[in-house]
Amino acid sequence: MKIAIGNDHAATELKYVIMEYVKELGHEVINFGTDHTRSCHYPEFGERVGRAVVAGEADCGILICGTGVGISIAANKIKGVRAAVCSDCTTARLVREHNDANIIAFGARIVGTELAKDIVKAYLDAEFLGGRHQTRIDMISELEEKNA
Repeated sequence: MKIAIGNDHAATELKYVIMEYVKELGHEVINFGTDHTRSCHYPEFGERVGRAVVAGEADCGILICGTGVGISIAANKIKGVRAAVCSDCTTARLVREHNDANIIAFGARIVGTELAKDIVKAYLDAEFLGGRHQTRIDMISELEEKNA
């Protein structure tokens, strides 16, 4: 699987750890994030990952900023993105199974390295369940169309 990753300055160090971990799991990583720790703007990186996922350049995405919130809000402005902030493994699994989230986000200032790895693994190992959940995804898509 191809996974797009994006980050701001608060998450550069954790990004490198997660990139290596995702490669160890057998996936390809496309780096859309910053590679430095100088202050920068997280919306740029949320947009880059969101556009790559929607365009099919990547199968899914991982976003990391200080909290995971700002960068996910930015990504969610891209039509077709369903980015969810996850600070635990259960949420990471359920956003994939129930919400068909195509991007997860977490905060470098919120979760530690090992928990971040566990969150990524829970998300990547899960699969969308469809059924009644597809009906809800369709409803979300309709909202997106109405407000485009």
